[in-house]
Amino acid sequence: MSSDDLNSDKPLPSGDLALQVIAMPKDTNAFGDIFSGWLVKQMDLAASTTAARAAQGRVVTVAMDGMSFMVPVKIGSVVSCYTDVVVRGASSIQIQIEVWMQRDYNSQELTKVTDGLFVFVSIDDEGRTRPFNT
Repeated sequence: MSSDDLNSDKPLPSGDLALQVIAMPKDTNAFGDIFSGWLVKQMDLAASTTAARAAQGRVVTVAMDGMSFMVPVKIGSVVSCYTDVVVRGASSIQIQIEVWMQRDYNSQELTKVTDGLFVFVSIDDEGRTRPFNT
């Protein structure tokens, strides 16, 4: 982004960039819009990476909350997922995630697509809840 973009009144992503991917034709409906399930999958991947780093081990998604899709994503868009740890408990973590897109590589304009809250629990090799490593 240019310094003009940073100084503008336009909203910007919140959190750390956790995943960036290009929307491909195989992920679309008949109208060329990316399936919402594909976006949720990218969000889960991004948030689980952040959660696993915090837990220093295996985590599982236990809840997703508050998602609404604001604009459709088209083929070729660069989709970016930004994560922010909201609450970290003894064995669980809440991650706020925002999805933004650029319509193509030449565009610097970011458009917010969706956001949501994902909750993860740290588990051991037997699938039982375990405390986060410190």
